[in-house]
This record gives sequence, C-alpha cells and structure tokens, in this order.
Amino acid sequence: MRVVWHGAYVKYLEDAREFFGKIFHLDYSLIEREGFYAPIVDMSIQYKQPLTYDMQPEVTIIYQPTEAAKLVFNYEIRNAATGELMATAHTIQVFMTHQHELQWTNPEFYERWKQENAAY
Repeated sequence: MRVVWHGAYVKYLEDAREFFGKIFHLDYSLIEREGFYAPIVDMSIQYKQPLTYDMQPEVTIIYQPTEAAKLVFNYEIRNAATGELMATAHTIQVFMTHQHELQWTNPEFYERWKQENAAY
C-alpha cells in the first residue's frame, strides 16, 4: 500500500514522550529513580490521512494538566513538508510502584514538577 504501518505511529508517540521528558525534566529514568514506573493504560490514535513512505512525520506533544496522578498527553502528527494533519492521538499513563501497586495520589516528585511547570 506504500503507507506507513499503523503500528509505527505508536513509536512516534513514544519518541515524543521521551523527548518531552528530556526537555522538561520528567524522563523515565527520573520516574524510576523516584520509585515508580509510568505505564500507559490508555491510548487512542485517530488516523486522518495516511503517511506515505516518502513523508517525514512531525509530532507535536501537548501535556494536559490534571489533578489526578496521571500523565496525560495529546499529540498531532503532521507531514513535516506540508504541515498537513495526518493523525491525532491521546495517551494516559499512571504511576505504579516498583512493587506494581497503583499510586492513587500524585507522587511528591510529580507534584513538585507540576508546580514548577505550571506556566507550561
């Protein structure tokens, strides 16, 4: 079909989250050092039009503030050459201890991070 496999979009989202974490100091290594994991519990992708092999995707990630102990992101995937919207996406991550217990309240490090980054 000469279009990018639908599963590749998941990797685009992962790359965007990792980049966000590095830029805004909320990377997975920090989360792990603080005693938590942040697994994805919900993901949706809305395909608007196909990326073809000759297109370079450009992903915009938008952090969605929430009071809950969650990381919520929205995404736009565009054709970098034209700016055309190719897909939108949404992910939710929760905090889980290293003993695989769900964290119902914001971990201290995340609460600090949210306060320090409220302007964003």
